Amino acid sequence: MTDEGKQEPHSLALPAEGEKLFAPSAERNTGPLCDLLDQVAPRKGRALEIASGTGQHVVAFAARLPGLTWQPTEPGPTRRASIAAYVAESGLANIAPPIALDATAPGWGAAHAGQALIFLANLLHLIPMPRAETLIAEAARALAPRGRLVIYGPFMRAGELTSEGDRRFHAALVAEDPSIGYKDDFDVMDLMQGSGLDMVQVVEMPANNLALVAERRAV
Repeated sequence: MTDEGKQEPHSLALPAEGEKLFAPSAERNTGPLCDLLDQVAPRKGRALEIASGTGQHVVAFAARLPGLTWQPTEPGPTRRASIAAYVAESGLANIAPPIALDATAPGWGAAHAGQALIFLANLLHLIPMPRAETLIAEAARALAPRGRLVIYGPFMRAGELTSEGDRRFHAALVAEDPSIGYKDDFDVMDLMQGSGLDMVQVVEMPANNLALVAERRAV
């Protein structure tokens, strides 16, 4: 994904064949995200994708990491239908049908306990900080010991916006809703660690994005 790509509407998903939707940003970042998960994800177990969007990501992840059984989630029925269409087209047996999940609501972590991996892309900057706090706390509860949480997206770096594209995108988000916008990388890492996770790695990604990788402490 190019830095200029951050100027496009943040929820852009275009109609495609049948019930499928197509997100240009997902098309651009699927390859780098597959490479990332190939490096940092556990090799087997249950994997939960929060806010799966169109479904383009999860089919690529499931193909790249066949030892994981993937559970896509999405609150909206239109996007769940798109995910189901991509999954059906893929023919992959290691992807469960998409389910409705609002990961910013309290209480879901216990219902989805035992995850080897939880993955989230491009959501934190679209929600208020209190909801981000809830999401991270519930994700930590849902992880098995040594399970990993991977959060990908744009971040402030030590309180600073470090590219012109990021400054424009953050300003557009805040103009739309003053309660949202880029989160600081250190603040998010503090939330992860405060939820019982240990930071494993911070990975620089294309388009000035970051991937924050944390692991639940062993019992």
